[in-house]
Amino acid sequence: MNHYILIHGAWEGSWTWENTSPALEKQGHAATAIDLAGSYGNKRAIPQVTMANYVQSVVDTIQQLDHKVILVGHSLAGAVISQVAELMPEKMEKLIYVAAFLLKNGDCVFEAMKRDLDGEFLPEIMFSEDQSYATVSAQTWRNIAFHDVEEKDIRHALPLMAERQATEPFMAKMVVSDERFGSVSKTYIRTAIDKITSPALQNEMIANWKVESVHDLPSGHFPTLSAPEKLAEFMFI
Repeated sequence: MNHYILIHGAWEGSWTWENTSPALEKQGHAATAIDLAGSYGNKRAIPQVTMANYVQSVVDTIQQLDHKVILVGHSLAGAVISQVAELMPEKMEKLIYVAAFLLKNGDCVFEAMKRDLDGEFLPEIMFSEDQSYATVSAQTWRNIAFHDVEEKDIRHALPLMAERQATEPFMAKMVVSDERFGSVSKTYIRTAIDKITSPALQNEMIANWKVESVHDLPSGHFPTLSAPEKLAEFMFI
C-alpha cells in the first residue's frame, strides 16, 4: 500500500481531488488531500497565504506519519511538493507532477508563466492595485481552465474556487538542490490540451530535472475533474 498526499493548485482546494481519491483507495492505497491556506476549506487572510505556509502545511502532515509518502502536486502545487522534498527527501517515495510547475532552483511560478507564450491564463488574471492578490472571472475559468470539463462539474467547481488568490506563492523563488530534491524519484503527468500550463511549458519543465516517467493525458489543466480515474491509473505506474 502507498500513501498518496494530494496537494491542490492555486484558487482550488482539497475538493478538487474528490473523484481521484476514491480511485486510489479502490486499489488499496491511502489518500490524504490537504487544504492549503486560502482555499475554500482553509480560508485565511491574504498575508497568511504564502509559499512557506503551503510548504509547512504539507510538512506538518507528513511528520505525523511513520512511513514514506507519494506527494502529488497539481499546477502551482508542483512548486510546493518540490520544496517539501528538498526539506525531507528521506520521507519521499516519489513525487508526481500533474500539469505542475517543476522548476529549477531560483525560478518561480510567475516567471515560468510569463515564459509560456502559448499559455492563455496569465493575460486574463486581474491583479489588485497593490499586487497582493489576483482574481479570475467565471468566464475565464470556463474557457481556459475547464474547457474540457462537463457542465455539471463546472457548476460544482466554480463556487468552490477562491475569490481571491494571494500572489506571494507565485513570486516565491524555488530553493532546491541536486543533492536533496534531485535525489527523489519523479513522475510527470502531461496534459495535452492544457491552456494554463501549455504542453510547451510542461516539456520545458520536464527537461529541468531527471524525470523517471512521463505520461500523457488528453485533457486540459484539470484532469482531476475531466479524467480523474485515468489520472489515478497513471499514479499507479
